[in-house]
Amino acid sequence: MLHCPRTFARTIAFSGLFLATVLSPALAADPTGDWKVADGVATIRVAQCNGNMWGAVSWEKTPGGKDKNNPDPAKQSRPTLGMPILIDMKKKAGADAWEGQVYNAKDGQLYSSTIKPVGTDQLEIQGCVLGFLCGGETWTRVGPPIPVSAAGNPAAAPTAKGAAPKSAAPQKTTGAVAPATKPGQKQAAGTPGAANASADTVGDICLLPDIARPTH
Repeated sequence: MLHCPRTFARTIAFSGLFLATVLSPALAADPTGDWKVADGVATIRVAQCNGNMWGAVSWEKTPGGKDKNNPDPAKQSRPTLGMPILIDMKKKAGADAWEGQVYNAKDGQLYSSTIKPVGTDQLEIQGCVLGFLCGGETWTRVGPPIPVSAAGNPAAAPTAKGAAPKSAAPQKTTGAVAPATKPGQKQAAGTPGAANASADTVGDICLLPDIARPTH
């Protein structure tokens, strides 16, 4: 019978603990996906577009909403479905957080904000001080992380005559995001993500006009 020296056993145990500590946060720190806001009135789809994080309304409890409080008269009739909420959020150096702006549909104003994944199923929104989505709240994941969109990633765009670079891996779009459900669990009708891919009216948020056309 072979015996493992104590020092060697301790080394193996320490190595496993080190890897679990280092790798777990890296795997968990992904803000992309569909997230239900704290009061359940909407779901926000977060995806990487042009190197930064953007979030847009992908489901709303009360359909047919309009951005009526926007100070720009031209935008007051735009649908809230598909409307950008998280604006051009950049990765914060040395932290699993992204900084940018959040749009407050209740007063039509932009506020500085930070998003930070907590584990794999929660997203903290901080930095705003008034109204909807502000003062800090936690969103709950209802859709899995989203692969980088070719539409929102210039490096993955086709080169000449529509041909993709040979060295580039195939890119998936952010459309038709399936809800995150446990094995054997059915998605209840009328809940975020309950509609199938054919009923997904938002799809790849990187293609939405307000995101595809940079605001700066």
